[in-house]
Amino acid sequence: MHSDAKALHRQARKWPTFLLALIFFLGLWNSTAQPRSQAQDMPAKDPAVERGRQQFGQSCGFCHGPDATGARGPDLVRSPLVAHDVKGNLIGEVIRRGRPDKGMPPLASMTDEQVADIAAFLHERAKESLESAGIPRAYPVEKLLTGNADAGKTFFNGAGGCKNCHSPTGDLAGVVGKYSPVELEARMLYPGRRKEGPRSTALVTLRSGEQIKGQVVHADDFVVSLRDASGWYRSFSRDRVKVELQDPLAAHRELLDKLTQADVHNLFAYLASLK
Repeated sequence: MHSDAKALHRQARKWPTFLLALIFFLGLWNSTAQPRSQAQDMPAKDPAVERGRQQFGQSCGFCHGPDATGARGPDLVRSPLVAHDVKGNLIGEVIRRGRPDKGMPPLASMTDEQVADIAAFLHERAKESLESAGIPRAYPVEKLLTGNADAGKTFFNGAGGCKNCHSPTGDLAGVVGKYSPVELEARMLYPGRRKEGPRSTALVTLRSGEQIKGQVVHADDFVVSLRDASGWYRSFSRDRVKVELQDPLAAHRELLDKLTQADVHNLFAYLASLK
């Protein structure tokens, strides 16, 4: 009995050493395994963006800046044309034809693949400015306030038609204190890409004449789905009902097609004055 007690005592004395070894092993495992896990979770970088970055730097950076925020040429991160481009359909035309009246030479020999890569790079730069919680990486803030606030106010109240939906003493009162300069301009150039933004609604008329209205959840050429006022999810085949889609940002999107670079800068300068 006495010998058994001694054996248990000797075994117990070994536990602290064993526990220390176990803790060290687990700590070492975590320190080496965790980075690998994080690396696996990170999305792979789009090679087209990197190719586009290099191509843009070689062909366009001397005028538009290597980060596309402008130099001798205009800022392309905030360009309405870039915002409306789809896989280079608008960017490619400008690249190949140039804008000789503004000092931009044509690059007619650029391939479709090179144009697509440059477009991917520019869209990535625009996405960075939109999704950043604060100032986008390497974005010089002083380049934002380059317009004329008085001209922007005139555009807001006149040709832009902004006053029809917005008011400097209403929804835009104190807007500068709500968002950073980059976020404010991102909202101006990319309407409807924020989760809290206004949603499109659909008015569905059934064959019986009954009408159902609600926020659009999904809409394509075949199906429209909505959530009605009571919270019910409803889905309809478009060939069996009449559908009227109502986009609260329709006027805003139409305006973006007409904005010039000067309009963008002036309008933003005016918005930035609404403190």
